Amino acid sequence: MGNIFGYCRVSSRDQNEDRQLITMKEMNVPEKNIFIDKQSGKDFDRPQYKKLMRRIKAGDVLYIKSIDRLGRNYRDIQEQWKIITKEKGADIVITDLPLLDTRKNKDLLGTFIADLVLAILSYVSESERCNIRQRQAEGIAAAKARGVHFGPLPRPLPENFGEVYRRWKRKEIPISKAASECGMPQTTFFERARKFGKATFPKL
Repeated sequence: MGNIFGYCRVSSRDQNEDRQLITMKEMNVPEKNIFIDKQSGKDFDRPQYKKLMRRIKAGDVLYIKSIDRLGRNYRDIQEQWKIITKEKGADIVITDLPLLDTRKNKDLLGTFIADLVLAILSYVSESERCNIRQRQAEGIAAAKARGVHFGPLPRPLPENFGEVYRRWKRKEIPISKAASECGMPQTTFFERARKFGKATFPKL
């Protein structure tokens, strides 16, 4: 009989892995054999996961609470599943979904069903991640259209900006001198001058 391992992952350091650890305890996974990563599941470049992969071998069992704790990239999840179960000869148990327990139904039909369920869930997990990114992008675009500002606020204009702007506008000084007198790069002066002109002299 091989060793029992557990893998937990949360997306950031301020998230809590307690629910996953409770599951590991229920599965009698030794504390020393539980590996926890606190980072995104977009890929498998994770220190604790790599450490786990160096230790796991044929006959071992790996417990994971849900498929999205393993990862979120459809192809990568399938590749890692194959490495663990086929190349290393270990078993995987997804505790939230009994169908994904490679210890059971090792015949051809059982393997086919498990692979099918894994493919569907991996696809759903990645699609959800893509949808979240799309909704975030649409939300940001809508907010910008409403005039919501993102990023740091621009620095206030220097006190002499209005006077320098008027001299530059009347072509009394070149833009290089205007920018220098205001203590900013030429591109910044031009952009601030464009907005200043619209605000000061709006079109009727």
